[in-house]
Amino acid sequence: MQKRSPKVQFLFWMAFFSTILYLWIIIVGLTNFIFIEQKPINPPQNIIMLLFTLYAFLIFTALAGEIVSTMINNRYYQKFFGVMIFLIFATLIVIKSISD
Repeated sequence: MQKRSPKVQFLFWMAFFSTILYLWIIIVGLTNFIFIEQKPINPPQNIIMLLFTLYAFLIFTALAGEIVSTMINNRYYQKFFGVMIFLIFATLIVIKSISD
C-alpha cells in the first residue's frame, strides 16, 4: 500500500469537493431556472442564497487547492484547479447572460 503525502491527500479532497460542489450548483441551477415549465415572477430567494453559498464554498476550495498545488509544485492539480477556476468564471458569465 502506497502512503501519500498529507498535502497530496489535501489536494485530492479539495478536488473531490470542488467537483461535487460544481455539479451541485449546475443541478440546482438547471432544475430551478432552466427546466421549469412556468417562470416565476420573483425568483425564489432561498435557491439564490443556496447558490451564493455554494459558489462561496466552491471558490474557497478551488483557490485553496490552487495555492497548495502551486506551493508544492504539483502540475496535475495545478492544471485541474486552473480548469476548475476557469469553469467557475465561465459559468458565472453564462448565468449572467441568461438572466439578462
